[in-house]
Amino acid sequence: MVTQPEQKIESTFSKIIRLLRWNKPEGRLILMIPGLWAVFLAAQGKPPLPLVGVIILGTLATSAVGCVVNDLWDKDIDPEVERTKNRPLASRTLSIKIGVVVAIVGMACAAILAFYLNPLSFWLCVAAVPVILLYPGAKRVFPVPQLVLSIAWGFAVLISWSAVTQNLSQPTWLLWGATVLWTLGFDTVYAMSDREDDKRIGVNSSALFFGDYVEMAIAVFFIGTVGLLIWLGIVTHLHIAFWISLVIASAGWVWQYLRLIKADLPAAAYSEMFRQNVWIGFILLAGMIVGSF
Repeated sequence: MVTQPEQKIESTFSKIIRLLRWNKPEGRLILMIPGLWAVFLAAQGKPPLPLVGVIILGTLATSAVGCVVNDLWDKDIDPEVERTKNRPLASRTLSIKIGVVVAIVGMACAAILAFYLNPLSFWLCVAAVPVILLYPGAKRVFPVPQLVLSIAWGFAVLISWSAVTQNLSQPTWLLWGATVLWTLGFDTVYAMSDREDDKRIGVNSSALFFGDYVEMAIAVFFIGTVGLLIWLGIVTHLHIAFWISLVIASAGWVWQYLRLIKADLPAAAYSEMFRQNVWIGFILLAGMIVGSF
């Protein structure tokens, strides 16, 4: 008699971990990077450790909220997309009620952390909330929803920088611009794997908007990122370590572009390049820290 192997039953806790994407840390880390760039640059490489902790925990909380809100918006779309069909809300293995509760808890945690910050940073946190909550809906009405995501990412720079200096100056906006362009670049790369599904379902993405010129658009975003980081390095008088890290990052982006223009890339290649941007971000962070002294 042949017996079927027992299927492992996934716990609710494990489903919530997947809902928050904590089983895929690269997405959490890549949001954390701009905030860390800002807090270390604003403090000239020596920020207060408690503030660094607040920035790290705050990005974890807000990215968790963003993931849950995204999945609540897309619970009827995600089942139609190969990459997202097994997400807990899409596969109905986790209830909407639990998803809402998790989002509320995440927002409460983020709010508690925001009270640690000065008034300007606190109100920037408040201003970021509508962008985070409305981003998932942007793909239904806005041709380049990745721009909305990039602006949400940029709030990490504004909040973290002002948490140190209590103001927003020229270097802040240079780093903000670099962050927005970098995010547009790597998230457009990520969106390229979903082009066929997005087209079939009828949702927007930058990968569809730029069409045959998508690789060139990504190159422009990364070139703009490098240009703004060069400007930032000059006005903040960063030393050799930063310039070395920027050369390494630039080489990484050039390599990604050369890979993107090859025909018939497997879908996994786009996710791989997304993860590579996490390493690029941390290399730049190291350069900013050491180059500040």
